[in-house]
Amino acid sequence: MSDFSFFKTHRTWEDWCGMLLGALIVASPWFPIQDHAPVIERQVMVLNTVAIGLVVFGLSQLEYVALQRWQEVATIVVGLWLIVSPYVFGYSGEGFLRIYHTSLGAVAVILGVLQLWQDWDLSDQDMLKHGQ
Repeated sequence: MSDFSFFKTHRTWEDWCGMLLGALIVASPWFPIQDHAPVIERQVMVLNTVAIGLVVFGLSQLEYVALQRWQEVATIVVGLWLIVSPYVFGYSGEGFLRIYHTSLGAVAVILGVLQLWQDWDLSDQDMLKHGQ
């Protein structure tokens, strides 16, 4: 039998992975994509993606410094928004970018759910000890 205690504790490396994920999301509009979208749509997509990446990065930094449950819930919501963004803003036809955003959003959701599950039973005092 395997020991799942590794997954039961919120570790600081998860916060660092969240920061790396935020940086990848910010950089994703410049990954190789089909570049036939109109300029206006491309600007909205880039602005949306950079904003989402900065939010994920900032939430992960906050979790590293002062852990709160709302940060993990916000990470899940932002990850879900990244998944639906290609369909909302109309760039779902661009294969690579749609796949990147769906994949990166799914990773953000999974990371947020994992961290929320790990911290569900912790008291506020235990959460303040995170990273120390």
